[in-house]
Amino acid sequence: MALQEKSKLQPAPDDGLVVRIRGALLSQEGVLFLILVVSVIVLSLNTDRFLQPSNLLTQARLLVEVGLVALPMTFIIITGGIDLSVGSILGLTAIMIGIGWQTLGLPLELAIVLALAIATLCGFVNGLFIVRVGVPPLIMTLATLALYRGLAQGISEGRSVRGYPEWFTALGQGDFLGLPTQIWFLIVGVIVSWVILARTTFGRTLYAIGNNETGARFSGLNVDRAKLLIYSYSGFMAGLAGWIFVSRVTTTRSDMGSGLELDVIAAVVLGGTSIFGGTGSITGTVIGMVLIQLLKNGLALNGVTQDATIIVIGLVLIFAILVNNFIQGQRQKS
Repeated sequence: MALQEKSKLQPAPDDGLVVRIRGALLSQEGVLFLILVVSVIVLSLNTDRFLQPSNLLTQARLLVEVGLVALPMTFIIITGGIDLSVGSILGLTAIMIGIGWQTLGLPLELAIVLALAIATLCGFVNGLFIVRVGVPPLIMTLATLALYRGLAQGISEGRSVRGYPEWFTALGQGDFLGLPTQIWFLIVGVIVSWVILARTTFGRTLYAIGNNETGARFSGLNVDRAKLLIYSYSGFMAGLAGWIFVSRVTTTRSDMGSGLELDVIAAVVLGGTSIFGGTGSITGTVIGMVLIQLLKNGLALNGVTQDATIIVIGLVLIFAILVNNFIQGQRQKS
């Protein structure tokens, strides 16, 4: 009899699975994924073009530049920082590829390597002033936003570079195994970034810095090195995005990447990464950037003006932030 009563009190074997599923659905990523599914259904009801494979592949191609930069931005915002200079670094990279090839006479391959090295250096300079001089990330990267853009405009002198060889444009316009070539760069970047953030000591260090930087330092964590690495990583990925951007549009201009930082930060925050630091995930960032790109495309196909599209995306962003705050509040209560 006692054994029967005990067995009645024990949870069913599937209760643990139910709890995990419920927790996933009520997480920021789960709620955002549901918003994504509903948005796709609604947008596809009014136009057959939205879900056509050709349209989706085109949107994937357009998504790559923002996606590559959003990955390190997730790391930075988790630590409580910000990087507003990524769009300018992208533009500077584009200019250095074109100028290095046509003006300096370097082989195009070497010009690409040089441009990526300069982009990484730009990110390193951001991190160096933040950790060594103590300049707040917002102020430092706002200053370098103007500095790097000014360098791009000064070096280019307002000229554009065209006439790239076919092998160069294949990266931005070609296909590989049925997918746009550049999407493979994003896939690899997502996998590597997810593993670093979710499965390594370095990833846990970033969360610790965002939750309590002083406590992280007293715990023996190398906070300065971590910040230098993620800002350098941000510069490199912005440079990689610049290379892909030039390959896709087959021209180089100094204004490339203008406003990129806003799209990137919106995708990261929409994905549930707290602007105050300490919380966030690569999964959420990926869902956020996909949602924004599909909203832009779907609303445009439905005849919605660009101004109205910005309003819709803003409302979705506000709703996601409110959901995130509610979820965080419930977790703190429990």
